[in-house]
Amino acid sequence: MITVKNLRVSFGAMRAVDDVSFHVGAEETFGLVGESGCGKSTLLRVLCGLNRDWQGEITIAGEVITPNRSRAFFKSVQMVFQDPYGSLHPRHSVNTVLTEPLSIHRMDRADARVAEMLDQVGLGAAFRYRYPHQLSGGQRQRLAIARALILEPKVLLLDEPTSALDVSVQAEILNLLSEIRQTRRLTCILVSHDLAVISYMCKRIGVMNNGKILEELSATQLNSNTGHHRYTVQLLTASRGYDHALAKELPDDGERA
Repeated sequence: MITVKNLRVSFGAMRAVDDVSFHVGAEETFGLVGESGCGKSTLLRVLCGLNRDWQGEITIAGEVITPNRSRAFFKSVQMVFQDPYGSLHPRHSVNTVLTEPLSIHRMDRADARVAEMLDQVGLGAAFRYRYPHQLSGGQRQRLAIARALILEPKVLLLDEPTSALDVSVQAEILNLLSEIRQTRRLTCILVSHDLAVISYMCKRIGVMNNGKILEELSATQLNSNTGHHRYTVQLLTASRGYDHALAKELPDDGERA
């Protein structure tokens, strides 16, 4: 469904995405992990059409993608952003948020589609005329997911969709995304720095650092802390948190924090 070859994105002298190549099969969820600033979100912004300044080759659903995208592309490829409040217009009601994309893409049955979508993401008719400030963080993210899905896309790009939420709400959103992915047979790319989230949602994971994909892991390798690249080993070790045994093995050079 998605093929990326030798993708490069620069901001001045800084190479944010450096010669990245990977593929994602139809109905697969591919994960990208790495520390903040490694290029994960920049890569997604290129794929969804928000960043037009890039070099390389991108193919989605058999179509060669250029910096200038068609209306049909934006209907087929949708994105859910990290900050649910920042991605919603504060003066637009839930109804407006959901009907606007339907109007832009000239889709019929607007009222029925909005009602069905609200039910599917667990909000319901009672939320239809509320505003973002009247919703909790989890409810805002459900609305953002509904906005992306109401156009019936084939590809869903997820940029840290749970990192701004409480832990208890994260599980609800992940379960919702997992269920929707299966019922709608979506192809997804999930960006996260949370390895538990990635291993729950993805079977294949790319490890990024300094704009490059250093290696690909299976979910089994991720869960067993099995990586080949030195950075991957460090990332997996750091994800386990503070380790007393590991700390005792570090050399004592007399420095104090």
